[in-house]
Amino acid sequence: MNKLAIHGGTPVRETMLPYGKQSIDQEDIDAVTAVLHSNFLTTGPQVSAFEDAFVSFTGAKEAVAVANGTASLHSIMHAIDIQPGDEVIVPAMTFVATANSVLMQGGTPVIADVQPGTLLLDPVDAEKRITKNTKAIVGVDYAGQPCDYDELRALSDANNLILIDDAPHAIGAEYKGKSVGTLADLNSFSFHPVKPITTGEGGMITTENTEWAERMRQFRNHGISKTAEQRQSEQTWEYEIQNLGYNYRLTDFQCALGRSQLQKLPERVKRRQAIAKTYDAAFAETSGVAPLTQKDDRSNGYHLYVILMDTDVLKADRREIFEALRAEGIGVNVHYIPVHMHTLYKERLSTKEGMCPIAEDAYSRMITLPLFSQMTDSDVNDAIKAVEKVCAAYS
Repeated sequence: MNKLAIHGGTPVRETMLPYGKQSIDQEDIDAVTAVLHSNFLTTGPQVSAFEDAFVSFTGAKEAVAVANGTASLHSIMHAIDIQPGDEVIVPAMTFVATANSVLMQGGTPVIADVQPGTLLLDPVDAEKRITKNTKAIVGVDYAGQPCDYDELRALSDANNLILIDDAPHAIGAEYKGKSVGTLADLNSFSFHPVKPITTGEGGMITTENTEWAERMRQFRNHGISKTAEQRQSEQTWEYEIQNLGYNYRLTDFQCALGRSQLQKLPERVKRRQAIAKTYDAAFAETSGVAPLTQKDDRSNGYHLYVILMDTDVLKADRREIFEALRAEGIGVNVHYIPVHMHTLYKERLSTKEGMCPIAEDAYSRMITLPLFSQMTDSDVNDAIKAVEKVCAAYS
């Protein structure tokens, strides 16, 4: 048996393989450079052009570009008028921005458990948490697999709730033939560098509701009724603050980058899916590790590739396995600490461990492996080799 690098053995890789990485080519650079030489660096024509491109890609009616994924979620909560006393159901297994956006509007996030295997929001557990104060349900397309939207839609409609898809992991995926971005009343995206496409930082919301879209466009611009481009074309200085808003604008050069990146998304998703398929095949034969469950009626955008370690089979806990894999040169990560386990939520909402047992159990055993479109077959094999080496050592 090969000696683990953490115990003084030779690592699988000499250089660290990150879990995620942006891909920027000359076409992207040229698109940004062209805007830097133009008259508008922000609030200009590239913003609406990126929104139009996103509408064409997803098939949604409206798209609203904002500064980042958290801004997109906050804008959604503003658009649907979340106020103190309102409750919004969110899954335990997500980045905290999903729940934080509800707090930002004074509402109360109600944390529901997830399904075993997929770690997607459990519609049955969500239904148990609906009260007279519930206003919306947020599904998170965890790791890139869309939620069970037929069930969530039926649950939302039966209780007169707004359905939201927090979808930054799943851009380019489909659910029963429908594109992510059209599966809920409002759909949120992020363009952080580790996502399938990037604008550096950036976000987008899609919706069929033109009134919500207009509310979000004003919200991203301090609540101002007219953009600088509109005022210039109308030859006026006048504008009106109609609602409290924020500076959540996305710059024109970021939008130009986003347009360029969006053209490459289908091929990137295809490559991510191929890497995931290779991982799946390898780990089907590896004792002590299991990939997440993939459902047949949907495709997966594979922002993340998450495995669950069987700590009954392996003589090590997740931390030991994590540190051993890092020592082998594999930049593993963990996504995510369940929302209700964070200090903010324990102190503000009196959450406690034990309230979402499936999410908590998964968190204690999960590892995120490297997955990005530029990974070579050799990179993928290194990650597999390291997992097999670590599992063999701790079996």
